[in-house]
Amino acid sequence: MIKEIIKKAWRHDNNRKSLADVFSSIPVPRNGNFWRKLLAFAGPGLMVSVGYMDPGNWATDIAGGAQFGYTLLSVILISNFFAIILQYFALKLGIATEKDLAQACHDNYSKPVNFALWVLCEIAIAACDLAEVLGAALAFNLLFHIPLTWGVLITGVDVLLILYFQNKGFRLLESIVAALIFIILGCFTYEIVMSHPAIFPMVSGLLPRQEIIFNPKMLYVSIGILGATVMPHNLYLHSSIVQTRNYDRDETGKRMAIKFATIDSTVSLLFAFFINAAILIVAAATFHTTGHKDVADITVAYKLLDPILGATAASALFAIALLASGQNSTLTGTLAGQIVMEGFLNIKLKPWLRRLITRGIAIVPAFIVTFIYGEKGVGSLLILSQVILSMQLSFAVVPLILFTNDKHKMGPFANKLPTKIVAWLVAGIILILNAYLLWDSL
Repeated sequence: MIKEIIKKAWRHDNNRKSLADVFSSIPVPRNGNFWRKLLAFAGPGLMVSVGYMDPGNWATDIAGGAQFGYTLLSVILISNFFAIILQYFALKLGIATEKDLAQACHDNYSKPVNFALWVLCEIAIAACDLAEVLGAALAFNLLFHIPLTWGVLITGVDVLLILYFQNKGFRLLESIVAALIFIILGCFTYEIVMSHPAIFPMVSGLLPRQEIIFNPKMLYVSIGILGATVMPHNLYLHSSIVQTRNYDRDETGKRMAIKFATIDSTVSLLFAFFINAAILIVAAATFHTTGHKDVADITVAYKLLDPILGATAASALFAIALLASGQNSTLTGTLAGQIVMEGFLNIKLKPWLRRLITRGIAIVPAFIVTFIYGEKGVGSLLILSQVILSMQLSFAVVPLILFTNDKHKMGPFANKLPTKIVAWLVAGIILILNAYLLWDSL
């Protein structure tokens, strides 16, 4: 009955499943205990959290920590809170309606609006992919002295990797992503220990300050952190990959799925918060306190870590974490590109062609930039890419909130009044900050 009510609220039947080749492919124990069910649902949250710790975050977090010390830790905390809320809406949309966000937009809006939203989303994915490709290329350069242009081309191999691993099962892809996340986590745990951050200033940095709003330079980096933390394409990605679980598609089954998917998402995003905060803390403790406040470049940060900390492994682990972050993000970013293209345009391309297109959108501009500007242009471009992401965020957030607030489309899973208030408050803050940034830039 509930399914029929929700179905009637949408204009088109949901005959085409999101990521059809892996839809409902991972078994969920019907009579298992809490931990067995949680284990079955664990994975999508980690894949989504990858976008919250990609190389674009590194550039903005390093710049924020080096220039302003621990002050912008509060921005990372607030951004992470926003992320937890928005990803909850995304997973709930996917589970309740069995549509991803791109499919929901395609169903609800006219062709011109859908095309505009698709173009904006592709710009966001291109900006995100650009950061990931450049980050991985930088890591190859720092670790193995491979030229940046060659490093950019090497990142294109992820097209083949996704095809191979997804054919082996979506669970394997999730496991690889999880392993890379824990490599990053281990590397930055070491970096924090070796940098000896000041505890009291670090804790006080978690409290918001007025100067963040009224200092234009601080606000610019803060909005970059917001754009780097809350990723537009992650909302599309999450609403799709939660549907890979084989739970009962009735009200009871969906409530259970939303419960465990929310736990998975929240815990995973706390890992992302720790890693983002760790990057800023290391930058603050290493560069800000030693007078290197102008460090905003990953390469410069890499070269300064060893001599400042006096730890020979610091730079190497920094680069290894960067490589893991870049490779992880290209995997999930390409997958998000597939979801967006299929959902908005309602087209079905061959897997290799589809992924080649989404990867090419990022590789071509990255190759041109690295070929012309080399290392000098990469750092500035990374921060700019995150500001672009922040500007695109509203175009994903507003439709997501409208859909999840709609009782006709969501049935009993629609947001309640307190949740609606929080949702529009988050959207309002994002809109105001982005409008201020645009006005200030002009």
